[in-house]
Amino acid sequence: MSQELTQEQARRVAVRAQLLDGSATSPLDTVRRLGFLQMDPIAAVATPQQLVLWSRLGSYDRAELDRLLWKEKSVFEWSAFIWPIEDLPLIRARMREPWSHLKRDQWAKEFLAEQSGLRRYVLRELERRGPLLSRELEHDAARSNERHTWWGTRVQLIWMLELLHRRGKIAIVGRRGGQRLWDLAERWYPDTETVPLREANRRLTEKRRRALGVWQENGSWKSHADIASDPVSERVTLLSPFDRLIHDRDRAEALFGFYYRIEIYVPKAKREYGYYVLPILRGDRLIGRIDTRFDRAADVLRANAVYAQADAPEEAGSDVLAALRSLQEWLGAGRLEIGRTPRIWADALPR
Repeated sequence: MSQELTQEQARRVAVRAQLLDGSATSPLDTVRRLGFLQMDPIAAVATPQQLVLWSRLGSYDRAELDRLLWKEKSVFEWSAFIWPIEDLPLIRARMREPWSHLKRDQWAKEFLAEQSGLRRYVLRELERRGPLLSRELEHDAARSNERHTWWGTRVQLIWMLELLHRRGKIAIVGRRGGQRLWDLAERWYPDTETVPLREANRRLTEKRRRALGVWQENGSWKSHADIASDPVSERVTLLSPFDRLIHDRDRAEALFGFYYRIEIYVPKAKREYGYYVLPILRGDRLIGRIDTRFDRAADVLRANAVYAQADAPEEAGSDVLAALRSLQEWLGAGRLEIGRTPRIWADALPR
């Protein structure tokens, strides 16, 4: 059953479904409710997986995610996402998915066939000596061949590890100095039921839809009838550029009237707002954005520039400052420095 919503109601449902209304209780519950956490190495402030949790939980223990991954094993890492362990049967169905006719899949299929010696070596060494870092694996089979003369030993090995991981043969079982530790999947993942691919995709799609809260259908906003659309608190937080509330840029613009693009790969002179810009969420409205960077060497959280939307309320300035202070405390930054500020919040945001 679904219900048709006004745009205002749809915003409330979207915020509530993403646990941005202050209802998040723990990192594990948050991962379960969101369905997954996207991972990315860019950590101008913090990694996306950590920043997404902070946006919902506030100042939580950053070591908690590692504990859930490597000690409790209540979540797992696959394909650059962190998933709740309950979804492993669904992900395993995707691991078994036949290669498509897409060029990248056909390349991967051919690579695994051509590099069968390297494949056997990796699996044998992990069985014998695992867990291992990629640099602890070396083999003649990883040398360049006549078809791919531009490949070096390490590139071939890294691709083999990635593809074996994608196919569910090996697993990421920890990290050492930020580098991934690999081992046989059968020694890391628990036994699970077997779910057909079509059923797995259906269930994962439904989980994603519930986590997003709302969708557009024939020009109208729809949501599940059991998700409340009443007002949410005017809690102020900052969002990761990879946050699922704004991940679909067109959806974010249609829902919030907020045009947002990541400018990380835009030349500096052509950036409109900055390298790593965090949208400001207040209640069910996106009211501005901040070009933010954690200068670890100087121990400073820098809000290089703060921008307010045209309809941003003046009284929100003090809450924006409180959110920045909370982020500073969570990161352990010694100082907060604020650069350019909008006139409407100039008194609340000291420079």
